Amino acid sequence: MPVHQITDPGDERIADYRALTDVELRTRWEPPHGLFIAEGELVLRRALRAGYPARSYLVDAKRVDQLADLDTGEAPVYAASPEVLQQATGFHVHRGVLASFRRKPLPTAAEVLADARRVVVLEDVNNHTNLGAIFRGAAALGVDAVLLSPTCADPLYRRSVRVSMGEVFAVPYAKLDHWPGGLDQVRESGFTVLAMTPAPDAVPMQRLTPAQRERAALLLGAEGPGLTAAAQAASDVRVVLPMRRGVDSLNVAAAAAVAFWELGRDDPPFGGD
Repeated sequence: MPVHQITDPGDERIADYRALTDVELRTRWEPPHGLFIAEGELVLRRALRAGYPARSYLVDAKRVDQLADLDTGEAPVYAASPEVLQQATGFHVHRGVLASFRRKPLPTAAEVLADARRVVVLEDVNNHTNLGAIFRGAAALGVDAVLLSPTCADPLYRRSVRVSMGEVFAVPYAKLDHWPGGLDQVRESGFTVLAMTPAPDAVPMQRLTPAQRERAALLLGAEGPGLTAAAQAASDVRVVLPMRRGVDSLNVAAAAAVAFWELGRDDPPFGGD
């Protein structure tokens, strides 16, 4: 595995990794150029197993051996000191391993829905940490796919990928181009759209009927504002997680995990892969 030493943080060979903490810049750069950044050895190995082609690797010079068993193919491996890594990326790369990958074409919503029994639909979830945590919960708790409204954050943004521990590669996702009209497509595919809201007249989740649970599309809104009135109106049932001690809601990722578990509570036991 040839390793190329980088001593200049401005070296154009590592332009993919520049200013990784600048969300606006990265959002403008990564999707149009068909790439994303994976941080950490575990995450990059999961990306490779999921079939994402690597463009390059950038590692702490002291950690090159961590990639010694990889067939890096034509993707160059760059090594640099922690100081150069920090100057290039804008943060202390404490995991010591980064990789740039090519994106794969997204499936259509119809393709994702055709193979799913249970899905989560996200409206305006633009916090990357929450988005990554929702993907991790979906993977762990029996949700087959994620559908995104047009204004949702990018699941392949570095922080989302990292928080999900690479599960964004395991759970299929697609975008609903029309909102909230795209929920009609979800319903026509045989799903019951369940809108989560703290509204006092919402149905407690544990009281859903077996028919409502059978093919559920759980609809969640952004942290704070929650679902829009239009999205709620386009749903089939408004549901709530009953709260105690005067707490009115949970973090959206925490609420999603509880709801995922509740919807799948009668599933056959299963183990990890």
